[in-house]
Amino acid sequence: MVAFNFAAFKKRGLFARPAKYPKIESRRKQDPMKNIVIFGAGRSSSVLIDYLLQESEKNNWQITLCDQSEELALAKLAGNKNGTAQGLDIHDENTRDVLIMKADLVISMLPVFLHTDVAKSCLKHGKNMLSASYVNEDIRGMEKAVKDAGLLFIKECGLDPGIDHMTAMQAIDEIRAKGGRLTGFRSYTGGLIAPESDNNPWHYKFTWNPRNVVLAGKATARYLRHGKYKYIPYHQLFTRTDRMSVEGYGDFDGYANRDSLAYRELYGIQDTTTILRGTLRRPGYCQAWQTLIDLGMTDDSFEIDSTPDMTYREFTNLFLRYDEGMTVEQKVCATTGIDENGEVFNALRWLGLFEEKPLPVAKGSPAHILQHILEEKWTLKPEDKDMIVMQHIFDYELEGAVHRLTSSMVVQGDDQVRTGMAKTVGLPLGITAKLMLEGRISLKGVHIPIHKEIYDPVLAELETLGMKFTDLHEIVDEPQTA
Repeated sequence: MVAFNFAAFKKRGLFARPAKYPKIESRRKQDPMKNIVIFGAGRSSSVLIDYLLQESEKNNWQITLCDQSEELALAKLAGNKNGTAQGLDIHDENTRDVLIMKADLVISMLPVFLHTDVAKSCLKHGKNMLSASYVNEDIRGMEKAVKDAGLLFIKECGLDPGIDHMTAMQAIDEIRAKGGRLTGFRSYTGGLIAPESDNNPWHYKFTWNPRNVVLAGKATARYLRHGKYKYIPYHQLFTRTDRMSVEGYGDFDGYANRDSLAYRELYGIQDTTTILRGTLRRPGYCQAWQTLIDLGMTDDSFEIDSTPDMTYREFTNLFLRYDEGMTVEQKVCATTGIDENGEVFNALRWLGLFEEKPLPVAKGSPAHILQHILEEKWTLKPEDKDMIVMQHIFDYELEGAVHRLTSSMVVQGDDQVRTGMAKTVGLPLGITAKLMLEGRISLKGVHIPIHKEIYDPVLAELETLGMKFTDLHEIVDEPQTA
């Protein structure tokens, strides 16, 4: 981990732990038992489950873990006496409702498209809800009803979205409290591979849903830079990147996310002239990925008429012009403008795209077939560790000078269960669940964690669990003197 310069934070007042929010302590053991219902026992739930089981010993909690696979739920509970596994078809409304009726708090770790059903049941039976996923239109439409019912639904409470909201708002609020005026906000997050496990020319392996990686950036990105609106269509997205660095971990490239402008209102920074949120990759990745886009391999709009014995080389040749005088390798270079002796071509060759071996799947869209090709190469090995990198860059004016605060966090996974991704998604959820059960959040309605009563205590405890930010504070432009 990067060393944390707490003295610098304390001196400046940014990201310091407020005195009234020490590490969250357990409530009295004689409190009535409370039941937490978790829907979804997948990979990203592992650390959340472990945290809640550990806290259940001190807080008199009972945890009901529901999953389509009761066997998986049992394995995640590991025999803990405070945990109960439940096999469940989430579309079974009657069973879902019975489980929610008995809950004091419902946590949804299901795919995004299933959250609405859970939210409707929570509203119907008067139960609070917590999730790491984005607020969708259906749940946003429930906001008044949730508030009128005196309930609290907290969404976007994982990593990104989640920790990004909390740390950004903590810094922005501190800048305002000092009398500063925010002029620029850039924020980047990446789920990457730890340096000791980085052993391929892409410097990347799958640390989350492979399909989402393959289809990343399909919508046009829009953001604000120095007061100018900017739009990047998909076919150019990976050609326009920002270079940044994190001390001890080297350089990264950031490409823009779909819609950065929505954060003006969320964060209350409507007057800020630069707003950009993006995704981090190691240098070289974006250039190589752009080549796959240029070839057409990330297209998910049609199905290829392939044969069961089609090879990787034949798949690659599908996207190239007919020319008997050129090899597949030469046609790729002529089509995309890359050098056959360069790093991008080496990355394509490493994927096996020129080999005469059968494809892992016989049919599907180009993106679907590419996903299976990548899964053969980018799947984490048992000994691999992942790495989460987050960096915020704040520009602000204070006392006539222009300041820049660069805050960075790096979290590495411990193993294949306690991955960096699982920790940074699960622990904010677990801490927020504790706050909700202890009645320490007064909000009602549908919220994300941009409120001080959420982000201060959550970040304070995350710091004790190893999720710390380092900072670099610079004066970009000194005030003029007479």
